[in-house]
Order: sequence, then structure tokens, then C-alpha cells
Amino acid sequence: MAFLFDSFEGWKTYSDTQKMSLVDVVLEYEATQKSHTPDDTKKGLLRAWEVMKDAVHTGLEEDMTSRSGMINNGAKKVYRYPKAVLSKEFQQLIARALAAKEVNSCMGRVVAAPTAGASGIMPGVLYTLQEIHQIPDEKIIEAMLIAAGIALIMEQKASIAGAVGGCQAETGTAAAMGAGAIVYCLDGNTDQIFTGVAITVQCMLGLVCDPVAGLVEIPCVVRNASAAAIANSSAQIALADVSSVIPVDEVIEAMGEIGASMETRYKETALGGLAATKTGQAIARKVLIRDIEILPDEQIPS
Repeated sequence: MAFLFDSFEGWKTYSDTQKMSLVDVVLEYEATQKSHTPDDTKKGLLRAWEVMKDAVHTGLEEDMTSRSGMINNGAKKVYRYPKAVLSKEFQQLIARALAAKEVNSCMGRVVAAPTAGASGIMPGVLYTLQEIHQIPDEKIIEAMLIAAGIALIMEQKASIAGAVGGCQAETGTAAAMGAGAIVYCLDGNTDQIFTGVAITVQCMLGLVCDPVAGLVEIPCVVRNASAAAIANSSAQIALADVSSVIPVDEVIEAMGEIGASMETRYKETALGGLAATKTGQAIARKVLIRDIEILPDEQIPS
């Protein structure tokens, strides 16, 4: 019976007692639960990796103007800006995360990792990491398996859906996946990988999901960029053996508790937060179908 990814502590214990790597535990899960051979799983992830890279290229090379007009080639502007705030690599990280997510907002092909709303984070993180450290594709695929295990646990212990747990559930999970993947690629141990996850989620607890006009564009795209930056900062901290203090499983449980207590208007309904601002409402009136009216409760036929 394969490990069912109900906790990070359980993943570590199972790995140790079965004398299996964290990656092999995920491969065993895929084989047992979905009848995928390890080779099939890795081939599928390699295809996903190619799609991720293509999304980065597309976002930086083609016109990325969404039908609403809210997305207008922001990734290219960041990528080409002549002055880097920190370093050229950091600038490229931000631009690539924006690029892949802009492709999603413009109805292009992306990998939901774990969701389409957070689809820019893993491509931005992994593309830049591979370029800087010359990480081979095989290692990237293994890191994606680590990220998959992280997402499986977070889905069970909290949520990966903005409609359930707010944006912390989507971009927060994707950033945690990215942090774990970075630490793995840079030869961090199990505790460091899980610490990277814990620190990342600590930084993103309580983030609401408030898409303007109900479209996964604003603030979703820029949050992908900031989440990619958080993934990298958390990985750097974890690799240095700085403790998260609160264990990763408890952090994810806190994330679940916060998501459950979050008011509905902050869960992808476009009823609160930025979506409810004066400008947000004006944009909604401009871009949404005008002949569909939502009647007050008392006017809705029974």
C-alpha cells in the first residue's frame, strides 16, 4: 500500500522506514493510485515541463493583451526594463512568472501547477533556477515530483482552490511547491525541503482571492510574480538551516483553518477586496456581459 500523502511527517517517516527517496514515494503513489509506471509519470512531467517553458517563451515573445484589456504585455515590459532592482536574474524570474501567467489570462496553453490561476509560479521558478545553476531536465522532473507531493498534502490538509481557501490556497500552494523544488534541486535534505514549504506558507497566510470582474487577471498575474519571489527567499532561508519554528504540518493546518473562516466574498466571488473597489466595479461593468443581471434575492423566482 502506497503512502497516501496525508502529512509531511508521514511522508518523511514512510521514506525513512521504506528506505525510499521522497521522489520514489511519489512515483509509488502514482503507480498504485493511477496505474502509471515511473517512466510514464516522468514522460508526462517532461511534457509538462516543455509546456511550462513554451508558456514563458510565448509570454515574452508574443502579444499578450487579454480581451478585458487588463493584461497588456506586462511581462515583456519587465523583462526589457534596463535597470534591475536587485539583479538581472531576479528581474528575469519576475518577468518569466508574469509571462507564463499572462499566457493563461490570454487563453493560451499552460500547466495548472496546481491551478491555472497559479500557473506562472513554477515555470518562472524552475526556468530561472535551471538557467542559473545548469540543472539537468532529469533533476527538474524529480523536483516536479517533490512539488506534486507537496501539493497532494496541502490539498488534503487545507485546499489548493481559491474558491475554498482564498488566494493563499492557489498561489500559496504553488509558491510552496516552488520553494520545495528549489531546495531539492540545490541538494537540500528532507527537513530543509519541508522548512522551505513552511516558511513560504507562513509568508502567504490569509491572502484573499479577489479577482477584478471575476477574471483571473488582476491581481492574479502580479501575485504569481510575488509568489515566485517568496518561493526563492524561503528556499534561501531553508537551505541555511534556519528553522520555521512552527512545523510544516501545523502551518498547513493553520492555512486550512484560515481558509475555512474566510468570508465568502474573499473566495473568488469578485464580491470583496480589489474586486469591490470603485475602479474594480467600473472595470466589471465595462468588460462583463451587460445583458445578464443578477437580481436581488427577493426577486429570484423560486
